[in-house]
Amino acid sequence: MATDCSFDVVSKVDMDEVKNAVTQAMKEIGQRFDFKGSISKIDLKEEGVLVLASDDEVRLKAVVDVLQSKLVKRGVSIRAMEFGKVEPASKGTCRQEVKILQGIPTEKAKGLVKVLKDAKVKVQASIQGDQLRVSGKNKDDLQDAIALLKKNDQGLDLQFTNYRN
Repeated sequence: MATDCSFDVVSKVDMDEVKNAVTQAMKEIGQRFDFKGSISKIDLKEEGVLVLASDDEVRLKAVVDVLQSKLVKRGVSIRAMEFGKVEPASKGTCRQEVKILQGIPTEKAKGLVKVLKDAKVKVQASIQGDQLRVSGKNKDDLQDAIALLKKNDQGLDLQFTNYRN
């Protein structure tokens, strides 16, 4: 059975856009009246982890809100962020780690393959590292597969790339 068409399903975050959103959020935090005298900040660690810090939980929540609004404006999905729990930090402050999820975890990739198999769409899906390759005989089947995956995205921000006809 020769396959003619294929595409890749990925879950990637543009880190440049994340950096820009963090810069914009810090600028807004520096200018807003409700953050006057606050030690609120957002640090971007090199391995795709953000560390948010503030005086108290109320201000930390406001920092999260500012960051999320800037991420959305820059086209970065909030679904790609995994928020850790709020932890106490030094001098009575609190902090929160936010992981930026890259790629499709194996368990979720298996779930996506199962969705396609259960729906009996005429495509084959294979897990390739942190992405999924979906192939089929015609582009209508692939479009059905894309629509199905968009509905059953396993809580991930999915992109469909590398379309080959």
